[in-house]
Amino acid sequence: MRTPFLLIPLAVALAAGCSQEPAAAAATAPTAQKAPAAPVNAENRSHDESSYAEPEKVVIKDIALDLKLDFDAKQIGGTATYTLEWKDKDAKQLVLDTRELNVAKVEAVAADGARSALPFVLAPVDKVFGSKLTIEAPAQPTKVEISYHTAPTASGLQWLEPSMTEGKQLPFMFSQSQAIHARSWVPLQDTPSVRFTYSAHVTSRPDVMVLMSADNDPKAARDGDYTFKMPQPIPSYLLAIAAGDLVFEPISGRSGVWAEPTMVGKAAKEFEDTEKMIGAAEKLYGEYRWGRYDMLVLPPSFPFGGMENPRLTFATPTVIVGDKSLVSLVAHELAHSWSGNLVTNASWKDIWLNEGFTTYVQGRITEALYGKEMAEMERQIDQTDLLAEVKDMSPADQALALPPLNERDPDEALSQVAYVKGSWFLEFLEQRFGREVFDPFLRGWFNDHAFQSANTDQFVEYLKKNLLPKNPNAVTEAELTAWLDQPGIPAFAAKAQSRNFSNVDTARIAWEGTGKLPTNQLTAEWSTQEWVRFIDGLGATQPLDKLAALDRVFKFTGTPNGEIAMRWYPLAIRSGYAEATPAASAFIERVGRRKLIMPIYAELVKTPEGLDVAKAAFEKAKPGYHPITTGSVRDMLSKAEAK
Repeated sequence: MRTPFLLIPLAVALAAGCSQEPAAAAATAPTAQKAPAAPVNAENRSHDESSYAEPEKVVIKDIALDLKLDFDAKQIGGTATYTLEWKDKDAKQLVLDTRELNVAKVEAVAADGARSALPFVLAPVDKVFGSKLTIEAPAQPTKVEISYHTAPTASGLQWLEPSMTEGKQLPFMFSQSQAIHARSWVPLQDTPSVRFTYSAHVTSRPDVMVLMSADNDPKAARDGDYTFKMPQPIPSYLLAIAAGDLVFEPISGRSGVWAEPTMVGKAAKEFEDTEKMIGAAEKLYGEYRWGRYDMLVLPPSFPFGGMENPRLTFATPTVIVGDKSLVSLVAHELAHSWSGNLVTNASWKDIWLNEGFTTYVQGRITEALYGKEMAEMERQIDQTDLLAEVKDMSPADQALALPPLNERDPDEALSQVAYVKGSWFLEFLEQRFGREVFDPFLRGWFNDHAFQSANTDQFVEYLKKNLLPKNPNAVTEAELTAWLDQPGIPAFAAKAQSRNFSNVDTARIAWEGTGKLPTNQLTAEWSTQEWVRFIDGLGATQPLDKLAALDRVFKFTGTPNGEIAMRWYPLAIRSGYAEATPAASAFIERVGRRKLIMPIYAELVKTPEGLDVAKAAFEKAKPGYHPITTGSVRDMLSKAEAK
């Protein structure tokens, strides 16, 4: 998952839903219990504190879904049939994760199709982990089927009225399962340590197209009856579904764009280099193993930049700005096809194995297609932002190998450390060993752990066996410890240095000293990255006359570029440049991507007048915001009002 260029901490405040009453077959529910925590060591680093599941006893190998989408009720209902592998001959229960699900019945399904009811207990809700579903299965059936339906408030689903879409003709629905939201729309072992194949039969109103993170047919008829198959095993957070007024435009024989009719052409043009990106990644890290690589452009309410759902990346429309300057989002989500989707962190405390590796691979793809300087600019922006962020973080959260998350929502533990420090560490290894050695090593890591989940200890073991012996004096044990287990960025880490940014800094310093704006001849070729550098260098505030002069020439107020908007509007608000406030308000009403709007809200709530603007904008925007975004903004407003 990527919000390109600069990230903000993903501290997501999610409102817990009310418990669902179990059916008559269920026993009386006991007190809610946390997932058992365990100390971190080489033996159980893969233990996932964020899940109730017990994969050491029984594991889901396949899920067959038969679902109906109800746009009026804002619910998904139907059955999930599980193929199980029992690992413990003495196990008598199947334990699954759920959140706000109404479970109607659970049945064992015999080989001849005969069914028998299984007693179950749906525990009271835990505000972070949902409700543990315990199914009594002493006979260890190979197949179990659960009948259920979701709540309208499911944290992993968003239902949009036609007015909230680009085309404003048909409703829209999409999922966001990472990190632990899949349990809000399918009962399952909601942990990245478990991988399963799946198939699905989905019915819906006939005028919407349904897609999943599976084998979507670009030529499929829109008829309200769809079937899907995902033959490669995936973790639960990559289970995805979407439905709406969607059409397809190809980019290459194995890649294309799904989007609303008014958006699909612009998106296909913006993402036209996708096939070249796939080719560049394959040269570095081996065959793309997922068949097709398509992208779904979601409505502006999508809370993230992108989500790497296999075969169907979900992407925000905010990266479609007409000049390809933000297509590193595609490079990042594509990179997940190797790092994350193919080799997955076994638990969320090792998310750097997903996001750090992916950010590194993204940089290599960007360099291959757009040159070393573009990749260097992006690295420098990321690194600068990380160094600023870690100043306010707890030491434990600054390590790549995080301690057990225990009662923490894994969304709250995700920060730039996983992305940028993780990538920086791999760049360090590349620099010490050289690409001629490091590239085959990384390719080997992907090949040797393909379709598996792994932890930091396993990576270190692989590193010590397959890379460090290539040059025994290149990296010390103390240096590895500094990267993996200690806070901050090691003093010996080499920082990215962009030549273009030196020119930007010179132009900004000249303007600050003389009041003379950079010439159009100079700025005409500036990319988004260079404008980001320029605005970031302006400091906390600027005199109103200087901001007005900048705005007159460069038209920052009202910009369609979210990366610029998320920096310009906070600067304007802090400086008291009231002329930008209406446009800032309009921007946060229109866009739901957390990275872009939270910095603007954060500045608005610092004053009584700004808080009023923020509250008014939130009331207008709330119906179209994703539940994750709604929770984040509501939490910020509540804290500001309490001061």
